[in-house]
Amino acid sequence: MKKLMEPKCLRIAVLASGRGSNFDALSQAINKNDLNANIHILISDKENAPALQKATQQDIKAVYINPKDYPDKIEYEKKLLSHLQEYNIDLIVLAGYMRLVGATLLNSYKLRILNIHPALLPAFPGLDAQKQALDYGVRYSGCTVHFVDEGVDTGPIIMQAVVPVKDDDTEESLSQRILAEEHKVYWQAVQAIAEGTVYIDGRKVYIKD
Repeated sequence: MKKLMEPKCLRIAVLASGRGSNFDALSQAINKNDLNANIHILISDKENAPALQKATQQDIKAVYINPKDYPDKIEYEKKLLSHLQEYNIDLIVLAGYMRLVGATLLNSYKLRILNIHPALLPAFPGLDAQKQALDYGVRYSGCTVHFVDEGVDTGPIIMQAVVPVKDDDTEESLSQRILAEEHKVYWQAVQAIAEGTVYIDGRKVYIKD
């Protein structure tokens, strides 16, 4: 069993492609002193992502990097990596980042990249997880904070939150209730890492006081 890292104030980078609601939740937790971390940079692959504007409004460095400006994913991620190294980033937090993370980032930040998925993994990975859950007829769904690996939502699970599925749920209503839980459990998982209480043994993640 390996301790992930010693207690520290985490230097965080957020990667986002959209509105940045989980970025907001992390930022609010930091401002309330619930999360011992600072967000030093937000990077987006979408020029008009609202998350960029939100970061700028909070005096957080906001960077747009167009993947089309680079010949392949390796060169694109090298550019990402240069920004992360500039800010001496400890942890990368994906917040609605709609690109698969490649080997360049994974090798440089092994077990240092987090994602949150709107389902109870390993059930319903990939896109449209809430629709998948409704179509399957499950009674409970939720969200999962996990480390990012080479697969699609296949990394070791850190925390999960359960959301009951109502008989009259639509994809939108279920998504909103899951999102409310995401905004709690994501920063709590990051805080556990900041406290130095996260250990990993193979695929199993333990949080010890």
